[in-house]
Amino acid sequence: MNNLVIIGHPDKKSFCHNGIFNTINNTLSKYDHQNLKKIDLYDDKLHRDKKDLVKKYKDLVTWSDRIYFISPVWWFRLTPKMETFFDEVFTPGFAYEFVNITKTYAYPRSFLKKKKIRCYLTHGAPALPVKTMYLNSVKLRLVLGVFTFVFGWGGNWSNTKQFWSVPFVSDKKRQKYLRVVEKDVLRDCRK
Repeated sequence: MNNLVIIGHPDKKSFCHNGIFNTINNTLSKYDHQNLKKIDLYDDKLHRDKKDLVKKYKDLVTWSDRIYFISPVWWFRLTPKMETFFDEVFTPGFAYEFVNITKTYAYPRSFLKKKKIRCYLTHGAPALPVKTMYLNSVKLRLVLGVFTFVFGWGGNWSNTKQFWSVPFVSDKKRQKYLRVVEKDVLRDCRK
């Protein structure tokens, strides 16, 4: 299997890099012995005018069988570079197309349905207010507004995991989060 990790965090010392990415990388290297490529959106300095980089990203998405997204949540969105990645790479014609139902209504048809995805979001906030007062809007927008267009309807909700209060929880809790990642990757390796 060809595995692609897309990471959208500027700090190399972050839990996204040192925790989640390292867990995916180590687990795949131990158990899968498959190809792994990484896109670091902040190392690459992705912005809208980098057409060659966007083409490279599209080639990597096409190459991959599995895609792992890793991003912190800032202001109830993913990082600006991850959002730019979605805008510039998952374009109509490459990732999906609209199919007309009537003159004024259409639905998105995914071109990347066969890709298996997982997404790991880290929050500074605790779960309770985000899931209740804010109706889990970050995950809802991401899954319904991006992943269903690009990857279809299957499994995107359960494959998008959120880790809460990451800067404030104990190392024991962070290790528990990483065991979730490791179990997911092992499950992927068995498929």
